[in-house]
Amino acid sequence: MKLLTSLRVLTVGLTVGFLTVAVAQPPQGGEKPGGTYGNWLPGSGNKKQDKEDANTRAVQGSVKTPDENVAEGAVVQIKNTKTMQVRSFITKADGIFTFSGLSTGVDYEVKAAFKGMESPVRTVSTFDDRKRVIVNLKLEPKK
Repeated sequence: MKLLTSLRVLTVGLTVGFLTVAVAQPPQGGEKPGGTYGNWLPGSGNKKQDKEDANTRAVQGSVKTPDENVAEGAVVQIKNTKTMQVRSFITKADGIFTFSGLSTGVDYEVKAAFKGMESPVRTVSTFDDRKRVIVNLKLEPKK
């Protein structure tokens, strides 16, 4: 009798475990490669997200060296001038950076540094009402 009860408990436990694993799996098919990366972009087609993000924007751009080459591995920093919080981004091979989810009611300062060079600080103003602000940075030797 104890063996039969133990077998039932084991069977129920395994069934619940398999169902938990099956429910936790992401949906198959129809997904874009790379998952949901990139859904933060304005105009990504997610209308609900666009409505919820009415007070946010993205700042993106590229970092180039004085001879106009892309700066792979440059450290780009954006500073919230209200809270003084700084976020960083390290550029990849294309030299592109992106900061998303930024408040439209705050000014930001953007700058880049790379191999002993740095860019002038650029300001993104609250008066700039674009949802995606393009800020291209050009590195200069440190003074």
